[in-house]
Amino acid sequence: MNNEYFSFELQKVDAETGARAGVFHTPHGDILTPVYMPVGTQATVKGVYPRDLEEAGSQIILSNTYHLYMRPGDELVKRAGGLHKFMNWNKPILTDSGGFQVFSLASLNNITDDGVRFSSHVDGSSHMFTPEKAMDIQHNLGSDIIMAFDQCSEYGYSHEESFRAMERTERWLKRCYAAHGNPAQALFPIVQGNLYADLRKESLSRCLPYVKHGVAIGGLSVGEPKPLMYEMLDVLKPLLPTDVPRYLMGVGSPDCLVEGVLRGVDMFDCVLATRIARNGTALTSRGKVVVRNGKYKEDFTPLDPECDCYCCRNYSKAYLRHMVNVGEMTGGMLLSLHNISYLHKLMRGLRESILHGYVKEFVKEFYEKQQ
Repeated sequence: MNNEYFSFELQKVDAETGARAGVFHTPHGDILTPVYMPVGTQATVKGVYPRDLEEAGSQIILSNTYHLYMRPGDELVKRAGGLHKFMNWNKPILTDSGGFQVFSLASLNNITDDGVRFSSHVDGSSHMFTPEKAMDIQHNLGSDIIMAFDQCSEYGYSHEESFRAMERTERWLKRCYAAHGNPAQALFPIVQGNLYADLRKESLSRCLPYVKHGVAIGGLSVGEPKPLMYEMLDVLKPLLPTDVPRYLMGVGSPDCLVEGVLRGVDMFDCVLATRIARNGTALTSRGKVVVRNGKYKEDFTPLDPECDCYCCRNYSKAYLRHMVNVGEMTGGMLLSLHNISYLHKLMRGLRESILHGYVKEFVKEFYEKQQ
């Protein structure tokens, strides 16, 4: 399941929990797992310069096929030299297929076995996404890791509806692989099946013939209670391939990262870190801090005493509260940088605990500190 461009080295598996530490080798550098990937939807992580992402420890970022197709257009990105050059990011990039956005953002969409016809959320214009179109766009973007076009069944779908979406996802997966011809891009199939254990198992079974460099788990963290997400991960855990990275899509809260790692997941992404930062909320080793609250008006201590990011080294809660409350973009930028730095530090800590055999102790301390 390796080629000259991609290979995965599994370094250690915690015997008690199944948590994994590894190295994913890609054309734009090695990724130490488990890893959190900041989301740069529009070819930028909102409010954070690429140089600051590197300093914070970002190894790979995610961008979005749907949004870049809409603006500025994947053909333009290709003419610019590809996404790495366009956005000045020389480390690995993962792009999703755009499927989730087609279903969730489009004001109108019509799903058929051929693909999805939808109206743009930008100007209402009509577009058609097929598996082949999703591959073409991602080829133009030039990302290292690309996703198969899938149908994500919503939380609350019946078993029958979820089954039909899973079957369509399989048919689209076959077409994605037939259309994909660039060995320098790793194509991940996506396991669907909603919150039905039998469908999750069946979807994974149908994906396995197409697992060459990694496998993604989709359709979770879409509104369901966290225990149900963990239940589905427990169902998949013993069945997932061991020799490729496992990617849980759209998950990024600290507790979910920890629980995902304990269930053998290697890669995660989520917009949470920067989204809540822009609203004045920080993720810290002591839990969430809502800096706009009045109790921080004269709090001249850093956000997190255990963090050495640029924000925590140089600014107090009082200053950050002032920035957020007067609407200065600096507040959101500093909080975004901190939140990303915190999640990277959390993942590095988990990785070290796996490599050196103290996973349960690390997790116990993590929960004891969270407020």
